[in-house]
Amino acid sequence: MIDHSKIEELSQRVEHLEPSKGMALLCDLFPGKVVFSTSLGQEDQVITDIIARKELPVGVFTLDTGRLFYETYDLLARTIMKYGLDIKTYYPNTHSVEKFVREKGINSFYDSVDNRKSCCYIRKVEPLKRALAGNEIWITGLRAEQSPNRKNMRKLEWDEGNKILKYNPLLDWTMDEMLAFIKANKVPYNPLHDKGFVSIGCAPCTRAIDPGEDPRAGRWWWESSHKECGLHEQTPLAKNS
Repeated sequence: MIDHSKIEELSQRVEHLEPSKGMALLCDLFPGKVVFSTSLGQEDQVITDIIARKELPVGVFTLDTGRLFYETYDLLARTIMKYGLDIKTYYPNTHSVEKFVREKGINSFYDSVDNRKSCCYIRKVEPLKRALAGNEIWITGLRAEQSPNRKNMRKLEWDEGNKILKYNPLLDWTMDEMLAFIKANKVPYNPLHDKGFVSIGCAPCTRAIDPGEDPRAGRWWWESSHKECGLHEQTPLAKNS
């Protein structure tokens, strides 16, 4: 049974803490059970920098879908070299990828939302579940500004799909605040951000956006869905926890 009163109490404790202090508190409360998933986006690079500089005992991992941009792989290498962190990489199940491609086609995610979500599940959601297994706190780089789907999120909430507490330390940060941090701390970032790529995922599913477009417009631009891959789906439980 989930004790919602304890979740609410802890949520209130971290709500107004700066990211480093919030993460430090959770590391003290859940020793050895706090992990951070980085997609190497600008928000995630900020969190990686904080974890490294503050020497926080947070396990850092990333998901290699097999279809990332070259620039993303290069950034991963540069990040590991700069911070000396052991960033674990999780990969999709080979059999599942082979079966999907054989039955649906290598680029079948363009054909339907169902196909795209199936591809995302195989390449991202299932590996994420393996990475989170056995842990109690999942740190993410989500910001409320990024999409309408994220405006109702809280800094600390229960993720029912993964049965874990999710902490979003940058939730109330603006784009300007994030960019100022990156500049001030010389945080390495993906050069694609300077070419109009705001949200960077798999290469076939990401395009640059035009000035004034929604930040998520460049993801799965050919469909009119909620622009999520399933990693951060909200449920009634998550909203009310």
